[in-house]
Parts: sequence; C-alpha cells; structure tokens
Amino acid sequence: MASDLVDVKSFIPTIQVDLKYATTDNFTGEIVYDFHHCLLRKEAALKLRDVQAELQTRDLGLKIWDGFRPMSAQWKFWELIPDERYVSDPRKGGRHTRGTAVDVTLITKDGHELLMPSDFDDFSEKAHEDYKGANNEAIKNRELLKKTMERHGFVGLPTEWWHFDLVGWQNFPPLD
Repeated sequence: MASDLVDVKSFIPTIQVDLKYATTDNFTGEIVYDFHHCLLRKEAALKLRDVQAELQTRDLGLKIWDGFRPMSAQWKFWELIPDERYVSDPRKGGRHTRGTAVDVTLITKDGHELLMPSDFDDFSEKAHEDYKGANNEAIKNRELLKKTMERHGFVGLPTEWWHFDLVGWQNFPPLD
C-alpha cells in the first residue's frame, strides 16, 4: 500500500489538512483511523496541486478533511449509514479506499473556511451539489470549488458538495 500512496503535504506544502476521522470531531464521534497525514495516489495529489495553485491566485486554498481511507474505516461507516448516496458500499471497494477521492473545502489565505451550504458530513439535501436553499455566498463558494476541481481532473458527488473523485477513479483497485 505505502508505495501506491503519497503524503499530499509533500506535494502541496501550503495545503491545510484536518483529517476529521483521525479525531473525534466527525459524525461517528470516534477516532476512525490513527494517522494524520493525508494520503492519496500520486496522480490525485498532482492534480490537487494544480487546484491549489489556481486557488492561490485568488488568495484562497484548500482544506482537506479526508483522503485515503482504510477498508476497516469504510466498513465502520457502512455499518452506521448503509446508504450509497452518502457512503460507498465496502463490498464494491469504496471510493476513498482507492486513494483517488478527497473531501475538501475552500479556505482564505489565513486558513478560515469559506461559507458553504452545509457542514461537512451533513447527510441531508443541504449537502447536495444542486441544493438551492442556501444563501448566495454559500452557493457561489460551492460552485467555485466544484468548477475549480473539475477543471483539474476531478468529478464531484451529487450528494456531497465536498467530495471529489479523480476522473477514472474506478480504474484503481482498493487498497488497505
């Protein structure tokens, strides 16, 4: 596994990493995995570096909440929320288990999160990428994140504005 994954900070020193599942500050209320480095496949990390570079021209950046996730974590999530709109079925491998998925938000150059339509891991329609009930600033920020990620080779998930997969993610095998 280690040879397939890289530490994102080694490619993007300016990116902020706050892995929610390495803490109790997540929807489970428990530590789900015990590492604090965001790991991704090199292909995804390089594309993310391009996203960060573009955002920095606007005095913005990315904060990562989740990257590679071990299969044991995927099973835990599935036991809590067995709903494929929000959690990948681990029998199918999962998206984060491939090292090609990342959960991100926008931050200012000072590290403050921009307003978004919902909190991270909100399992309601507020988290959907087409939710129109948020205020205009939150919608504008969500759209900026989505379009910037898409320009650099990522595709969003309709039910989670923060989740992005490297285009072609399904061609990479799950890792554990």
